Amino acid sequence: MPASVPLPPLAYPDRDEITVEAVLRALADPVRLAMVRQLANAETEISCSGFEVPVTKSTLTHHLATLRQAGVIVGRQVGTTRYNSLRRNDLDALFPGLLNGVLAAPR
Repeated sequence: MPASVPLPPLAYPDRDEITVEAVLRALADPVRLAMVRQLANAETEISCSGFEVPVTKSTLTHHLATLRQAGVIVGRQVGTTRYNSLRRNDLDALFPGLLNGVLAAPR
C-alpha cells in the first residue's frame, strides 16, 4: 500500500489581510452564518462533519473554504479530520462589536 500523502495546510489570511468586506460577504449566506453561530456557541473546535446544516458534503466544503478565505474561521488538520474554530480574537480586534452584532441579530 502506498504511504498516505499529507493533506495541504489550510489557507487563511493573516490578521492584517482580513477585510470587513470579505467578512460581511462570508457572513451574508444563511448557511455560513449558521455555521459561525455553531462555532461561537461551541466549547471546542468543530470537525467538518460536526456542523448541523442542511447541505451536501461538497457544499459544506465550499462554505468552509469561503469562511476560511475571508478570515472568519481557521482550520487545522489531525489525521484525516479537519477541525474548525472561529477567529474570534482576530475579528474582535479588527472590527469591535461586529461579530457580536451579527450573531445577536434575530434573522
